Amino acid sequence: MKNLVCFLCGIVVLLVLSSCVDKRHAKNYNQLIDEGSVTFIQQGLEASQTEINASKLAGSRSNNSHLISFASKVITDHAAAGDELEKIAISNKVKGGDSVSTAHQQAIANMATLKGADFDKAYIQLMVADHQNAVKLYTIASNDRIEDIQRFARKTLPLLKMHLDSASTIYAGLK
Repeated sequence: MKNLVCFLCGIVVLLVLSSCVDKRHAKNYNQLIDEGSVTFIQQGLEASQTEINASKLAGSRSNNSHLISFASKVITDHAAAGDELEKIAISNKVKGGDSVSTAHQQAIANMATLKGADFDKAYIQLMVADHQNAVKLYTIASNDRIEDIQRFARKTLPLLKMHLDSASTIYAGLK
């Protein structure tokens, strides 16, 4: 019995000593993700969700066939891109960005009060501004040090530029 008590005390001492070891110098075999990559993922997810929400509203409130077609395309493309970016977020243990910012919520709420040409103009202005920001964000991310992010950004960037061109063309036609 005395040997068992000594053995258990020895294990407790080893556990206590191992918890005191400085682990800052331990080698980390996990992929490290920097703040820029986290920001890209969070902002990318938030932007996609914003554009989907605004486009769903446009699909139900607009009578402009070009705008409705554009909104449908935005929903489809951003849902697919958002799903892919969400997988990257999960694999890199990044949380957040899955909701719409207060500023975007307010913009969508304001649009919901508008009708006809006023609604169309507000929606397409939001799409132009958001896609301009997205193109900048994805251009920077296309050089990210994390391969998954870099590959995703490079693949998605042409789509965002196409959306920006379409939104700009529709906006010019509304004037």
